[in-house]
Amino acid sequence: MESPLFAIRSALIFSVFALIISSTSALSASSPQELQIVNAERRIDLTSHIVRVFLTLKVENTGTSPASEILLAFPPTQVEHLALAKAAVAVGKRKKKSYTPLTVKSSELPDAPNGAKFFSVSLLNQLNAGETVTLEILYMLTHLLEPFPEEISQSESQLVYFRDSAIILSPYHIKEQTTFIKTPSTKVESYTVVEPTNRASTDLKYGQYNDRAPYSYSPIIIHFENNHPFAVVEELLREVEISHWGSIQITEHYKLVHAGARHKGVFSRVEYQSRPSISGVSSFKHLLARLPPRVHSVYYRDGIGNISTSHLRIDSKKSELEIEPRYPLFGGWKSTFVIGYGLPLQDFVFEAPDGSRYLNFSFGCPILETVVDKLTIKVVLPEGSKDPNAVVPFAVDQHMETKYSYLDVVGRPVVVLEKNNVVPDHNTPFQVYYKFHPVFMLAEPLMLITAFFLLFGTCVAYLHIDLSIQKS
Repeated sequence: MESPLFAIRSALIFSVFALIISSTSALSASSPQELQIVNAERRIDLTSHIVRVFLTLKVENTGTSPASEILLAFPPTQVEHLALAKAAVAVGKRKKKSYTPLTVKSSELPDAPNGAKFFSVSLLNQLNAGETVTLEILYMLTHLLEPFPEEISQSESQLVYFRDSAIILSPYHIKEQTTFIKTPSTKVESYTVVEPTNRASTDLKYGQYNDRAPYSYSPIIIHFENNHPFAVVEELLREVEISHWGSIQITEHYKLVHAGARHKGVFSRVEYQSRPSISGVSSFKHLLARLPPRVHSVYYRDGIGNISTSHLRIDSKKSELEIEPRYPLFGGWKSTFVIGYGLPLQDFVFEAPDGSRYLNFSFGCPILETVVDKLTIKVVLPEGSKDPNAVVPFAVDQHMETKYSYLDVVGRPVVVLEKNNVVPDHNTPFQVYYKFHPVFMLAEPLMLITAFFLLFGTCVAYLHIDLSIQKS
């Protein structure tokens, strides 16, 4: 007769064994071997210092079970520079395609061969056996172009390295694939040849490659001219202060740097102005900031004082502020400045159906074609606001602070949003919801009135009271 201890031990072993079997079957159901890429086309845009990659994948389910997600693989050197990744399902013909946005998130799967890191694309509808789906994927990489040489003189052009793979890194078998790379100019010093490779003007084509196994990788290096200004904001602090008396005040603090090849030698302004097409071709001497429409009270200043030259253009749809710093920015040079402006309250603060209020504003940096290493947005709510909550379409770090201003008693709640590696495509609307009772708007006027009457009463009492020892 079996002992109770032996029976319990057998039951535990059987349960663990069943759990292992179920986990193994679940993993095999979502195995990458059940999917294959029928056709893959990748287009890499190197015309800016932000690398944009457009990837089109036609995926087929060759297994027996439905698939709910598709994996994207990135080499570890690119994951560190990945700023944004988004995907959509393409439906219809090429000229009349409609796109349904999909969710892209980091996957917890273990590291694959070649140190690949995974991101998963969640499908709205499961991909059944024998079905195909076409995905349109866009991802952006920052700080990936390497200046070489690292230092250049005022009259030299800027050359950079770009490293990638001629073969698309993927956990799936790829039947057909092609990669197109676009450079900003025809000046290409060298590039790796992986047959078949063709180059015409500013376009470089790798492929077509057929029947490539999963995790195939063929490294390539392209050395080319890129004189696009490498404008990088090392730190941007934006403060959005809401006043229910009718306005929103925006203050932005910038720490800007030219992140391209460092300038060597002595800067000659005479040469810079006399030979603008040759001298300092990779530098930039003005910035264009796209502000919301109907701005007012615009101001700007640098560490010394007001910036000397600027142009503000306002219309019904947008406002453009062109700023020219005191000196042109070469590689390694920095500039700090402040931009401030006001906005009408009714254009950005609205009332929700549940009675709460919310701010609808744009995330990201208003300066065009700029990378922000660290962006901090502080939304200062009116005193008396309760239950603040920020809704951002992508992952950010957020916490709460308290700010004290004129006539504040308990302080103003501040919603702080922080994000690293911000690119222009992050300029999407976000919302900050909060509850506010209109009676709090009377707090500061009542304090002013009370203070005035106290001062008036004190003056009257001082003029009428007799503090002398004896009457005259």
